[in-house]
Amino acid sequence: MNADQPGEHVRLPWEARDHSKLHSHTSGSLDGGESNAPMMRRRSIPILSSCSKEVKNHLVAMLSEFVGTFLFLLFAFGGTNAVNDPTVVDSPGNPAKLLYISLCFGMSLMVNGWVFFRISGGLFNPAVTLGMTMVGALTYVRGALVFLGQILGGIAAAAVTYAILPGPLNVRTSLGGGTSVVQGLFIEMFLTTELVLTIFMLAAEKHRATYMAPVGIGISLFITELLGVYYTGGSVNPARSFGPSVVLGSFYYYDWIYWVGPILGSLLASGFYLLVKALEYETVNPGQDSVEK
Repeated sequence: MNADQPGEHVRLPWEARDHSKLHSHTSGSLDGGESNAPMMRRRSIPILSSCSKEVKNHLVAMLSEFVGTFLFLLFAFGGTNAVNDPTVVDSPGNPAKLLYISLCFGMSLMVNGWVFFRISGGLFNPAVTLGMTMVGALTYVRGALVFLGQILGGIAAAAVTYAILPGPLNVRTSLGGGTSVVQGLFIEMFLTTELVLTIFMLAAEKHRATYMAPVGIGISLFITELLGVYYTGGSVNPARSFGPSVVLGSFYYYDWIYWVGPILGSLLASGFYLLVKALEYETVNPGQDSVEK
């Protein structure tokens, strides 16, 4: 199915049948003929009926990022909580455990990013939102609202994980393996640079494989988690670290690195992206994966 072409309309709960056009409306059938399909009269949601289209779109994007961030982190937190042992502190890295946690985050981002890609872009990360705003892909208003939705989604995901799973909530990001605060800061910065740059080149830049961007982005998070989980917890996302800390009501003295590190990484990726765009990188390897024939 062509993703750019709408499929058969499905009646939503707030929509009613337009009986006056029940027999006059026709739509193409699968065999190329015509079928008598009832036209559905769309009803607006009352709370949004008085809003301008721009305001409505901002609110829909914010809602999408809240729900998307919630689902992404709910499954990632749930998987992480299943293998984290709260009684073991600063233990040697367990390859199977590190791989499992990395897969939880990478696969959850890939699936939920694909689901919400056409609504709000499937960002789910304040650092990514900052980068998209810096390069002009988001307006400042949209960026601020999406940022808020992501933070609230992270808190909600941590709260629900804590509520529905037995035992303590053990998904906080923390320094491990003798990692210093400064080392943790730079690890978070470079991991976030990798993730944000991947998003720029696979999703923000349009090409023949744009629809596959969530796969590459999910794999990008997977490889950053493989490196980061043992040393910093592999945050690369302020909402991911902030949510569990809020729910538990406890913060490490170095929790600021999970904000500053990803922000610096996002700015670094944004700077490089804007540089290669200014240098017209497309001319270096012309026609490579271009949408133009």
